[in-house]
Amino acid sequence: MKNHERLANLALAGLTFAPLIVKVDPNLNVVLTACLAVYVGCYRSVKPIPPSETMSNEHAMRFPLVGSAVLLSLFLLFKFLSKDLVNAVLTCYFILLGIVALSATLLPAIKRFLPKPWNDNVIHWQFPYFRSVEVEFTRSQIVAAIPGTFFCAWYASKKHWLANNILGLAFCIQGIEMLSLGSFKTGAILLAGLFIYDIFWVFFTPVMVSVAKSFDAPIKLLFPTSDSARPFSMLGLGDIVIPGMR
Repeated sequence: MKNHERLANLALAGLTFAPLIVKVDPNLNVVLTACLAVYVGCYRSVKPIPPSETMSNEHAMRFPLVGSAVLLSLFLLFKFLSKDLVNAVLTCYFILLGIVALSATLLPAIKRFLPKPWNDNVIHWQFPYFRSVEVEFTRSQIVAAIPGTFFCAWYASKKHWLANNILGLAFCIQGIEMLSLGSFKTGAILLAGLFIYDIFWVFFTPVMVSVAKSFDAPIKLLFPTSDSARPFSMLGLGDIVIPGMR
């Protein structure tokens, strides 16, 4: 990891921990944190290996429709089922995703301190009762998963806003690093669809706000405020990842 990437990661961590040390204006914290997350994700995406996922025009057209279906499904789940039950299931799901995302985010730094064979030699492992399912990993990925596992356990037990933000930033960095729009036309289609998606679900229905307030998972960044009526400012992860995609 080069010097300016390390500085960006340190600055990102500094903004995350800043409210614990000094009083930071939430609006400034939102803007700087989002910009630095985009920078780190974009920098990490510049590599000789092509992005693992490239969005096509058809995917861009379907994205708002799929997002609407997921959003409405979550709204109905919270409306007709116990909020605690839904959040418990979603927490388990996001803990698994969080371990993977946080481990992948830490991996480049951890690899620098491990022997080369640990980084290069791939281990193939098959599920005992599902031989057709095979998982590939390296020893360095196992080492990176250890702090990720402990951190996600802390998040699950405390649900602290700081733990929420660190997991959210890991999701953002991985999303920006792995996803690619492929062309300007694809990006234009995606933004046009999401423009209509946001306007409809935020301003014409209570669905988006209701799900955001009920969903107790790292799908948004939280920034403490001094307003007791509104203790946190929120920024959805999509508002970071989508503008950061290239």
